[in-house]
Amino acid sequence: MLRLSFSLIVLLSFAANACAQAKLQKILFVGNSITLHGPKADIDWHGNWGMAATSEDKDYVHLVTKALAAKQGATPVIIVKNVADFERNHLGYDIAGKFTDAAAFKADLIILCIGENVAALKTPADQAKYQEQVTALLKTLKSNPQAAVIVRSSFWANAAKDTAMRQACEAVGGTFVDISALGKDEQNYGRSERPYKHAGVANHPGDRGMAAIADAILKAAK
Repeated sequence: MLRLSFSLIVLLSFAANACAQAKLQKILFVGNSITLHGPKADIDWHGNWGMAATSEDKDYVHLVTKALAAKQGATPVIIVKNVADFERNHLGYDIAGKFTDAAAFKADLIILCIGENVAALKTPADQAKYQEQVTALLKTLKSNPQAAVIVRSSFWANAAKDTAMRQACEAVGGTFVDISALGKDEQNYGRSERPYKHAGVANHPGDRGMAAIADAILKAAK
């Protein structure tokens, strides 16, 4: 009877530890202006969150964080990183040097949302090189071998870019989220919710679009 009780205690302890380990303590969001953009008055953008959400709590980063915190009963620490420079200059980019801080964070969950600022991939060689660089980026960010990885396709869908990102995601054992349908719905754009002086800002996902992106990511996170 004593042996059974001891075994039960060990089993319960193991289960408790497993539950604790399952909680997301650190989330790394890596993206572009849809993920984070500081104030820039000349383009009529005054927020410091995902463009063009009407407030910080309505961008996809904070919607995802809030939902995961509510589900697990603990709020994870997050890092939000704009890497538009990687998108525009991914060829020969110093990934190890530029992402030292992100790698040191050792996130439990990495969410990569890029592609919109990448120049057109006109040839198979261009696509292969982009895939190679995104794979290298994900491997650098995944400094915690147990980390989960989610890669989202472009809001402004592009077959060549999205295929490359899907293949890079698969190379690191991640989950790819296809949101290509969202950009086809005008109601998902910021311009459908309020007027903007700058067309570039207006072309970003508004509150509805941000919520749709968050929902897609949360389904993958389950």
